[in-house]
Amino acid sequence: MAMTVVLSDPMPVDEAPALAAAACLFHGFSDPSRLTILRHLALGEHRVVDLTEHLGLAQSTVSKHLACLRDCGLVTSRPHGRASAFRLTHPEALMDLLASAERLLALTGDAVALCPTSGVGSTARAGADGASA
Repeated sequence: MAMTVVLSDPMPVDEAPALAAAACLFHGFSDPSRLTILRHLALGEHRVVDLTEHLGLAQSTVSKHLACLRDCGLVTSRPHGRASAFRLTHPEALMDLLASAERLLALTGDAVALCPTSGVGSTARAGADGASA
């Protein structure tokens, strides 16, 4: 999906669904715990109990975040005894995206974290820090 848009041009109606889907995808990355889980799954397949132990997060938190990531198509699971083992659906593409994000963050410095609308201390972020999707 090409997201290159010239700002002076009105957005064609047929591009709106693609941009909405992109926004939903980025919402899946909007929580630090979800990013931590994704980065850990880049190391290989893990069960919820493994993730709670390695990351120091509550089991309910990990489960809710994994459900969000699964709904976004970023992770998949398979039965592993009485548990489920989770893995990245598209590890190479995810690693490419995270590397690009790190490059962009390096270029913008602290601008994103200091943004009054979506930065670390913003009121909009206050509701986004929970485990809800």
